[in-house]
Amino acid sequence: MVRPAIALAALVFVMPAVHPAAQDVSSTAPGSIRGRVEYRRPAPMAQGRPDVSGLGMPNTHHDTGRRRSVVYLETAPRGAFETRESSRARMDQRNETFVPRVLAIVAGTTVDFPNNDVTYHNVFSLSPARSFDLGRYAAGRSRSVRFDRPGIVRVFCEIHSHMSAHILVFGHRYFAVTDEDGSYRIPDVPPGTYTVVAWHESDRPESRRVVVGDGADAELNFVIGR
Repeated sequence: MVRPAIALAALVFVMPAVHPAAQDVSSTAPGSIRGRVEYRRPAPMAQGRPDVSGLGMPNTHHDTGRRRSVVYLETAPRGAFETRESSRARMDQRNETFVPRVLAIVAGTTVDFPNNDVTYHNVFSLSPARSFDLGRYAAGRSRSVRFDRPGIVRVFCEIHSHMSAHILVFGHRYFAVTDEDGSYRIPDVPPGTYTVVAWHESDRPESRRVVVGDGADAELNFVIGR
């Protein structure tokens, strides 16, 4: 089975270092970072991977998940790596769409890929952070993959070329996926100064600095696609 080459965004995650300004937080209360990411470009049609059989045919697969962004701390505060619990997440296959289209997880998480459709699917990825091929499986079945390495993993279906999704794997827990209206909140952030990054699959990441006070909420908004 021959697959076309897949061009990935030039964005590489590395295991974040401990924040240089981090302090002993035993006597301080964590705060949070919250705000909104405004994506100004019209939501594009789902592109997926090339498919010769579909050339010249209109693409009717809309995916509202393309509006979602991921907001995260560029550098993790002290203590971010002291505990790492095994966890599970889920990415459905429904109406020939991955749900959610954008999934953010901590390294060590196992993701289930249940087929809740009426047809076969074959979920795979060629991403350096985690390559896999789950093979074809029918409706009502589920297969899983463990993601141990931070990075961006782009997911496809071998059978349906219009299906694609992104899994962002982090070496810390200080991240959030935006809601449908673009709002987000990163809780339990120790006091300090941080660089916060807003990622969207269709544009270059935006970064801004923010100061989180003792037990305070810091507000930080982004505009992508200006």
